[in-house]
Amino acid sequence: MIYLLLVSIAWAFSFGLIKGNLAGVDSNFVSFARMAFSLLVFLPFLKYKKLNRRKFLLLALDGFLQFGIMYIAYTASFNYLKAYEVALFTIFTPIYVTLIDGAFNREFNPNFLLSALMAVAGTYIIEGGQAVNSGIWWGFLLVQISNLGFAFGQVFYRKLMADEAGLKDRDVFGALYLGAFVGTGIVTLIFTPLASLHLSLTHWWTLIYLGVFASGICFFLWNLGARKVNAGALAIFNDLKIPLSISVSILVFGEKANLTTLLIGGGIIVLSLVLNEISVKRKAIRSALTPE
Repeated sequence: MIYLLLVSIAWAFSFGLIKGNLAGVDSNFVSFARMAFSLLVFLPFLKYKKLNRRKFLLLALDGFLQFGIMYIAYTASFNYLKAYEVALFTIFTPIYVTLIDGAFNREFNPNFLLSALMAVAGTYIIEGGQAVNSGIWWGFLLVQISNLGFAFGQVFYRKLMADEAGLKDRDVFGALYLGAFVGTGIVTLIFTPLASLHLSLTHWWTLIYLGVFASGICFFLWNLGARKVNAGALAIFNDLKIPLSISVSILVFGEKANLTTLLIGGGIIVLSLVLNEISVKRKAIRSALTPE
């Protein structure tokens, strides 16, 4: 759980960097560059010989969905939405995580869904209850595609690695970034006018930071943490980055926010995490006491 918390805090700073340092840079190229630097970090650790071809391809596909599709759709949504609207529409991610996990396991745990819904409610309160209007449906759709890719990738990664006790996360993470690198590279070659792309030193340093740290190391820690928690807790941490990013915006970047809704919504999210952990522990105790 500590990995998910640390990554959530780190990601809270990324919004300001992207908005302030990468404005005007093609969104597809930003996604590709981040995945390229992430791949460079983890490619030396890839244990290709320990993976059969099918597992390697599935991991690459998972990386394309979780990182590639997520970033392409997410960054493109800014062409239609304001930043706070993008943040608002990511509140659906925990529901996708919970429901996808239940679909894989062919079961439905109402406690997990209740925790996720509480997290969504808390984030919605923090965002001020902004309503969707007809002018931003394309942006809304793109964010949901991003949410689905990120949610499915997290759950699928847990499933792929569940029977790989002899492999560490760093042994296989290069395969995920390779899939994302290839996917975002193809999209960039097709849609990005590379001849008119001009990057300053600030652009490059920001891309290196986001690729190596925010995307590379942080996504590694996120998936590592995702394997150590239940689906309910994972769903909640998917939304925790939003109140954290608001807090960073207030304390670091000096932006304005409603402190009352921030405290109320943040309190609901924390409560949902506590209730989820209590529910899981009670279930574990009941299972231990039940004779086989």
